[in-house]
Amino acid sequence: MRTALLRLLAEEGTVTATGAAGRLGYSSGLCSFHLRQLARYGRIEEVPQTGGRARPWRLRQAGGGATEETGRDGEFGEPARDLEAESDRQWLARRGRAPEGWRHDEAFSAVVHLTPEEMSRLAEEVRQLLARYGDRDDRPAGRPAAARPVAVVARLFPLLGG
Repeated sequence: MRTALLRLLAEEGTVTATGAAGRLGYSSGLCSFHLRQLARYGRIEEVPQTGGRARPWRLRQAGGGATEETGRDGEFGEPARDLEAESDRQWLARRGRAPEGWRHDEAFSAVVHLTPEEMSRLAEEVRQLLARYGDRDDRPAGRPAAARPVAVVARLFPLLGG
C-alpha cells in the first residue's frame, strides 16, 4: 500500500488521504495512517499551507529540489523494512478485532541453497506471481467484494557465515 501511495504522489505531485482513498480504493483513515508513517520515515512531507482542514502530502524534496528516488523496483530499503515491521506489530496487536475470516495470517519462511542467479530468478518468479493481483490497485472496481489489503513481504538474502 505504501508503494502505491508513493507512486500516486509521484504521479499527482500532492495528495490528501481522502484523495488517495478515492484513487486507490482504501479508506481515508487507512491512507492517512500510511501517509503519516511514510512521513515518519522521511519519505514524504506535508505541503505547507494556510487554513483549511485538508492535509496535502508530497514526496520529500532532496537537496536540489529533485524528488528522492525510491530505489530499484520501488524498494526503499531500511525505511520500508521498518514500516513493514510496524504494520506487522499492529496486525498482531489488533487481529482479535478483525472480522472472523481475517483473524489468521499465512506467515512462513524457509532456508534453501541457491546460487546468486537462482536467487534472482526466484525473486522474479515471486514478483510475477504477485503481478497477477497488481491491477487491483489501479482498478478498485475490479476487486472481488471481499478483497482487503494484504501485506505480502518476501525477502531473499544470503546467510553469510560468521
